[in-house]
Amino acid sequence: MRAVVQRVTHASVAVEGEIVGEIDEGLLVLVGVGEGDTEEEARWLAHKTANLRIFPDDEGKMNLSVKDIEGRILVVSQFTLYGDPRRGFRPSFAHAAPPEIAEPLVEHFIAVIQKENVPVESGVFQAYMTVELVNDGPVTILLEKEASA
Repeated sequence: MRAVVQRVTHASVAVEGEIVGEIDEGLLVLVGVGEGDTEEEARWLAHKTANLRIFPDDEGKMNLSVKDIEGRILVVSQFTLYGDPRRGFRPSFAHAAPPEIAEPLVEHFIAVIQKENVPVESGVFQAYMTVELVNDGPVTILLEKEASA
């Protein structure tokens, strides 16, 4: 699984012009599921995300997590994180998990974050979505947990 984690002061996701998820201070997390990923990868990635220390403490050092600041997380499923543009100009998505595998793993990712006591909003799986955000810092971190062999 892969995630692009962005520290935000505001983020929202809309489907057909209607906002389906919105947060203020917290994290916008774009999540992609790869072939072979399991609940183990989803659990690891969710725990890492909820505890990632990328918010400033009183001295301005990135030392606090989204839990520490009582922020929220907006999760948006993003199969294009597994796009491979190395050959030609059109990315291949051959290594992205099929929807019937990916959707339950994204839901498991969200459930684990909720168990970490972080409020979560989300987009709609497989919908055409528009995402708006105000990246704070800007701070953007890439996280990846490869499927166990």
